[in-house]
Amino acid sequence: MEASWNTMRGGFLAYLLNESRNAVMRELDKELAPIGITNAQFRVVVGIAHDRARTLSEFARFLDIDTGAMKRLLDRVEEKGWIRRTRCPNDRRTLILELTEAGRSIYPEIMAVVTRVHQRMLEGLSPVEETQLQYFLQKITANAER
Repeated sequence: MEASWNTMRGGFLAYLLNESRNAVMRELDKELAPIGITNAQFRVVVGIAHDRARTLSEFARFLDIDTGAMKRLLDRVEEKGWIRRTRCPNDRRTLILELTEAGRSIYPEIMAVVTRVHQRMLEGLSPVEETQLQYFLQKITANAER
């Protein structure tokens, strides 16, 4: 059997991207645990803070999970007091997600952990290589979206 999967165009690209993502998520989970937040929960807090998503359906698309799982995740984050759901003034059926004061307070702690993990993941890369990596990953994403 030919090992063509072991090339970037034969399947290895997806494997490497997935392995890299999983490694980052594992490290984030480990480093975020002392402040009582998981990497899934941190993505909700940071997603709201960075205006990436504001509703359940937007978050489900942003995090690429089904709406049922997204609702359960939002319930857990809301139970911790970091977010609240308010009715959209333009569409009373839609709930808008907002950070609470507690959510705004934990955000700097989260970002300090994220920065530390990302710095560790990029160890050994020069600033030029970091820029190239960012460019290549953005290009792959753009190719997937066309």
